[in-house]
Amino acid sequence: MRFAPMVLALSTALSAQTPPAYPQTRKDAVVDDYFGTKVPDPYRWLEDDNSAETKAWVEAQNKVTFGYLEQIPERQAILARLTKLYDYEKYSAPFQQGGRYFFTYNKGLEPQAKLYWTQGLKGEPKVLLDPNTLSKDGTVALAGLSVTHDGTRIAYALAEAGSDWITWHVRDVASGKDLPDLIRWSKASGASWRRDGSGFYYSRYDAPKPGDALKGINQNHQVFFHKLGTSQAEDVLVYKRADHPDWYLGANVTDDGRWLVISAGKGTDPKTSLFIQDLSKPGTKVVPLLEAMDASYAVIGNDKDTFFVLTDKDAPRYRLVAIRPGHAQPAQWKTLIAEAKGRDVLDGVSFVGHQFVANWMHDAHTRITFHDLKGREAGELKLPALGTASGFGGERGDKETFYAFTSFTYPSAIYRYDFRTRKSEVFRAPKVDFDPAAYETKQVFYPSKDGTKIPMFLTYKKGLKLDGTNPTLLYGYGGFNISLTPSFSSTRVAWLEMGGVYAMANLRGGGEYGMDWYHAGRLQNKQNVFDDFIAAAEWLIREKYTSTPKLAIQGGSNGGLLVGACETQRPDLFGACLPAVGVMDMLRFHLFTLGWGWKSDYGSSETKEGFDTLIKYSPLQNIKPGVKYPPTLITTSDHDDRVVPAHSFKFAATMQADQAGPAPILIRIETRAGHGAGKPTDKILAEIADEYAFLVKNLHMTVR
Repeated sequence: MRFAPMVLALSTALSAQTPPAYPQTRKDAVVDDYFGTKVPDPYRWLEDDNSAETKAWVEAQNKVTFGYLEQIPERQAILARLTKLYDYEKYSAPFQQGGRYFFTYNKGLEPQAKLYWTQGLKGEPKVLLDPNTLSKDGTVALAGLSVTHDGTRIAYALAEAGSDWITWHVRDVASGKDLPDLIRWSKASGASWRRDGSGFYYSRYDAPKPGDALKGINQNHQVFFHKLGTSQAEDVLVYKRADHPDWYLGANVTDDGRWLVISAGKGTDPKTSLFIQDLSKPGTKVVPLLEAMDASYAVIGNDKDTFFVLTDKDAPRYRLVAIRPGHAQPAQWKTLIAEAKGRDVLDGVSFVGHQFVANWMHDAHTRITFHDLKGREAGELKLPALGTASGFGGERGDKETFYAFTSFTYPSAIYRYDFRTRKSEVFRAPKVDFDPAAYETKQVFYPSKDGTKIPMFLTYKKGLKLDGTNPTLLYGYGGFNISLTPSFSSTRVAWLEMGGVYAMANLRGGGEYGMDWYHAGRLQNKQNVFDDFIAAAEWLIREKYTSTPKLAIQGGSNGGLLVGACETQRPDLFGACLPAVGVMDMLRFHLFTLGWGWKSDYGSSETKEGFDTLIKYSPLQNIKPGVKYPPTLITTSDHDDRVVPAHSFKFAATMQADQAGPAPILIRIETRAGHGAGKPTDKILAEIADEYAFLVKNLHMTVR
């Protein structure tokens, strides 16, 4: 047994619930009036992350939290096992430009993966960028990459301490040396080179005011062209929309180099508009291709002046169409790959190897088909198991492509697909210190409150007894058209080894069944998401996989909102709660950084209709004095400039003040970290070890 050194029952002293001595949190008489409803906000001062008082509060809360966690005997053994499990090779799928292949690789426990390149597929790997040399604590991460068509130079973006702000640099591949080019204040942006390598397109905001970098509102996204060898001050403004300050703008050059395609979207709403510029004719203006912003549109390739567009227009589960400028009315489109007749979703399409590679989502797992340029199906790719395939990148003339395949007990492996032989072969496969044959995964469908059938994946040790005693970790997200599909996590293996059941529910609000599924979990329908999650918990208990004292729920970001809302609505149902970087104050989320962009999913307290919806489920405002809440470990980071930590700060302070029971309400605040992306390995493992230790104690687990 993996945890053999940890055989012990929890001592009486440790298992007894005694509330921690929380730091005193000052309360102010702050009250807002929303359409005649008075809403107090006594911890508003915690929104100022720069104040000495807030920093002192953070330090005091961490002292209590880590003091509690350090008393759990299993904590160090859990961390040791997590570290051993995580210590395996991790490759990204390679891609090719100019005969050179580029990929990232982490030999196991390095804080950040390194960027490598080879000359030819079997060439000797050479380090092109090692982010681990850029900071002492490993918190500078590679956050973006674009390679010139001839493979001689890269534009790469760095993010520091988990911030969404990125800085673009340019490096010569052969010498490994940086050029003087430097781009600041970019966010929500990639980089796309002109075909001749003379420069690249990117998006950025104006520089924030001093002190506002991590919390100020970001608006007026703009597309610029940076000419190689010049300063950022000389960059050419290509496109902006002063009439739409809430638009995101992204720019990409087509593979043939002829067109610049600009995608515009309002916040996180899937609806987009497309604009194009003919780069073969200098001086040509940016013109609309599809500007109604009435559906989702994504250009996946082109043939001369015909654009191949993946869209949900008149197809809520998506289709691929061909569109020509000047002939862009829907009646003039040509459907190449039609919307599926069943419930499958056309989740993505690649234009590579002179054909289309279609990625279908079937009940939240992957199916891959190939299609000729007229859209006719030309075969299906057999995958190793029920799981998730991704990648399939490249250009039209490529003779190969690479993809990754993963599932709950199938570590992510990289495959090479040869278009000439139509065969796949394993290119890179990791070796992880566990036996996948000891576990099984099944998919179930359970009824939600309104009768809707919701899919859920369950993974556990074979031979599981359905006696209601199994510690179970239920995970969910349910928002922003984001789908949860099977994937491998070595840290999750540790949970399974401890006898835990892992459950992942595919809630409404995600994209698992297309736009109808998404719309059923947003705006005034958001309560459906919480009902789906609560119903998952009730099903797990009813089917005797677990019971309330053994059931924990977990989610991050929008999933943190999910956990917070379900915890406040059904505090009697759960044995422990793990909300991470959650959106907890639904009345004020739009006032910070990119939060305004989430109005498409949540609505806003700026309108009476929005307020009336949000006040009913906003986790912060639905904490009630005198309620016995389950043990809760809230996690956030001081550099999270996506969901600012004030959400978690105010939620923790309120729960600590109102908690009527003995169960602990703790907040773990990571320093020099952000929303999650780019977090170094040691911080990842330490946080997960603390979460698992918290569950071992509060679910009263005997770990063997």
